[in-house]
Amino acid sequence: MKILVLSDSHGEVEGMVRAVRKVRPDMIFHLGDGWRDAQSLAEEFPEVPLFQVAGNCDYRNNLEREQVVQVDGKRILLCHGHTLGVKQGLREAEAEVRRQGVDALLFGHTHTPLVELRGNVLFMNPGSIGMAYPPSYGVLIVEDGQLKPRICRTLERSRQFSFR
Repeated sequence: MKILVLSDSHGEVEGMVRAVRKVRPDMIFHLGDGWRDAQSLAEEFPEVPLFQVAGNCDYRNNLEREQVVQVDGKRILLCHGHTLGVKQGLREAEAEVRRQGVDALLFGHTHTPLVELRGNVLFMNPGSIGMAYPPSYGVLIVEDGQLKPRICRTLERSRQFSFR
């Protein structure tokens, strides 16, 4: 199972579309701060299941702040990260993964990519597809009972900047 992991799109839909076309995932996780962007992506690729959670900038939506998704026997906790204080460190996040008994925590919020194994739990932040330079996203392969993460950076940007 190949999963495209996106976060912090902040209006950058075209970069996500390019990532889907390049990765050709079986599933997409969007970790917040761009729930409308994720909805646009779901409309563009209705054949690819998309799971998403709310971020701190996702106002007026009815999304959960976190969600556990079961993929090929692995329990994966999706959250944006702001409710777990990830900008101050991962102590609170570690307590939450122990409490929920998950195999992986996927989060965003910091806009900084991270792949780290803490004990037997994978911590993965794909970075930001919309507000980082270079933009980044994650690919998580769940295969033969293993989690295989990868961070992909791209210099492509669809958002144009003008200076006056």
